Amino acid sequence: MDGNNRSNVANLPPGFRFHPTDEELIIHYLNQKVFPSSNHHLMFSIIADVNIYKFNPWELPDKALFGENEWFFFSPRERKYPNGTRPNRAAASGYWKATGTDKPIIASVGSQCLGMKKALVFYKGRPPKGVKTDWMMIEYRLLDDCFVSQRPKGSMQLDDWVLCRVSHKGKVPLAGGYLQGQEMAIQITIGINEYDHQLPTMDQMVGLESEELDEKVFQEGSPEYPPTPIDTSVREVLKSIERVLSVGALDELVMASSSNDGV
Repeated sequence: MDGNNRSNVANLPPGFRFHPTDEELIIHYLNQKVFPSSNHHLMFSIIADVNIYKFNPWELPDKALFGENEWFFFSPRERKYPNGTRPNRAAASGYWKATGTDKPIIASVGSQCLGMKKALVFYKGRPPKGVKTDWMMIEYRLLDDCFVSQRPKGSMQLDDWVLCRVSHKGKVPLAGGYLQGQEMAIQITIGINEYDHQLPTMDQMVGLESEELDEKVFQEGSPEYPPTPIDTSVREVLKSIERVLSVGALDELVMASSSNDGV
């Protein structure tokens, strides 16, 4: 990664966020990348040049110059077939698959078409048996008639640059890096493990009668039926019932005592 670009990003003001619109990405970034002007280095130093098809998507966040929940890259595209215009979507351990047709990006003022975008999803493995992941990408490209190709005949290069907006359905930050998509370990058992210290061990359970075991689990809690906090109003009602029952029990005791004395 270019050290100068890294330092430029490090000098961004506090609170800086990068949330460009489709139109801004085409006009101020991709167009400037393909047709650089005198100040183009100021316009796209926040977007890294990375051939995304050489990496898995979960490896890309660490290669981005900037990004939180989505990461931007300028990437070349190659042809799938020497004489065709279909791009090669194979990438590292899988492939990118389009989820629909190309959509035009229309200028906010007027009706000019500025470029095209396509949504893709990453699949692990090889088609047609790939496994769908939560990694997504929007690919932006300029219109074909914006420039004349000067590549030699038979060249596998389809585009010098497209702009790729990579994201994941959920937040995937890690301390000191980023969570690696399909490789991440999801700790589903955390909720259950919280009760481990409350339950008796198997050794402690040996020799307990079923009623003793039920009482122990009831008192100490279980993952299936954890202790439920009682609302204050409900607690007061229960106390009132307890008082009434206690008074009734006392009356019965006095009556029984009187009967015995009269015998």
